[in-house]
Amino acid sequence: TMQSGHRFRDVEHHPLLADSESYDSSSSSSEADMPERVWFIRDGCGMVCAIMTWLLVVYADFVVTFVMLLPSKDFWYSVINGVLFNCLAVLALSSHLRTMLTDPGAVPKGNATKEYMDNLQLKPGEVIYKCPKCCSIKPERAHHCSICKRCIRKMDHHCPWVNNCVGEKNQRFFVLFTMYIALISAHALVLCGFQFFSCVRGQWTECSDFSPPVTVILMIFLCLEGFLFLTFTAVMFGTQIHSICNDETEIERLKSEKPTWERRLRWEGMKSVFGGQPSLLWINPFAGFRIRRLLLRGKKGGPEFSV
Repeated sequence: TMQSGHRFRDVEHHPLLADSESYDSSSSSSEADMPERVWFIRDGCGMVCAIMTWLLVVYADFVVTFVMLLPSKDFWYSVINGVLFNCLAVLALSSHLRTMLTDPGAVPKGNATKEYMDNLQLKPGEVIYKCPKCCSIKPERAHHCSICKRCIRKMDHHCPWVNNCVGEKNQRFFVLFTMYIALISAHALVLCGFQFFSCVRGQWTECSDFSPPVTVILMIFLCLEGFLFLTFTAVMFGTQIHSICNDETEIERLKSEKPTWERRLRWEGMKSVFGGQPSLLWINPFAGFRIRRLLLRGKKGGPEFSV
């Protein structure tokens, strides 16, 4: 048993990891020292949802570009809207990738060891918590995700559309993803409205390079997609901003947890998530990206891999 001078409380009454149990402390320390790793959850449902997200954005880009803009006789209308839509699409998909491939704030697995707790320099009688599922010391406001199989710091929720948890380290990218998807959805709906008006006025002659029935079907599907995505992402964006301003995660709100932490002011909460003073970097999903993350290091382990 541990001889530390503090109280240990197990969240689910699971026995403390004994020294005799097989645990490689070096693997935990090396895992904690890899902040530049790329994170990926091998979850079938999440991977399908992530692929569907990309396919739906590609479909919208195809309809906007080849059905509505290229056949248009107004050159500058096509160029301006084409550049704007494609830039927003790139930003949305980049935000999606950063959300999916960024460690959301996972607590190292199996760190409930005597050596680790001695390094915490806890006061005598201080209560700490251990997760019985991943054998990790749970920091304040951390929750266990059954899909990621890890405890996540400031876990907001697990989103299958990005195949990852939304937590302390990737919430900014998730907010940008919802914002850019909402913007391209609204843009697509506006373009569809102009296109329908133009086609009806021109009696569907030279309206598109596709036949009128095919054009109508493609645009109807785009309108349905745009309306659903706009509604979902706009609501999610508003919910995320509200949570950030109130310094409260969705899990904490649903569980009606009384805050044991000192809540940040609204502006301080925004700066803590987006980083520093307000600037264009706040809406740039490429900020902080390093190309060396794409270089293969060849080490795999757990539900994620490192490159």
